[in-house]
Amino acid sequence: MGYRKALDKYIEATNSHDFNNVKAVLHPQAVYWFTDQNCISNEQIGSYFMKSWDTIKEEVYSATDVQWIAASDQVATCIYTYHYEGYYLEEFVSGSGRATNVFTLHDGEWRLIHEHLSSL
Repeated sequence: MGYRKALDKYIEATNSHDFNNVKAVLHPQAVYWFTDQNCISNEQIGSYFMKSWDTIKEEVYSATDVQWIAASDQVATCIYTYHYEGYYLEEFVSGSGRATNVFTLHDGEWRLIHEHLSSL
């Protein structure tokens, strides 16, 4: 699978709301930088995802304006605008922000090793 498909696979896994699916596309040493917290282990990342899914019910995550700014045979980096929508306290909410994702080839598969999200 090419690195361009890795982002689609990651978003699909995120929208499954099952961290086992997300974990399957993560590098074992993935690091996330969120606006309010840094996560440096798959356990911390999983806890953050589960808390988010519990807070925003039926969340749908998407990416627009994707730009692949660097790519090689081993590493690829993209930037994009992320969007989310779902229900918070039974009211529809939506928002967006900036994202940077770094993918690396690991055991023959493109895996996410870093994500940096910030709100606009």
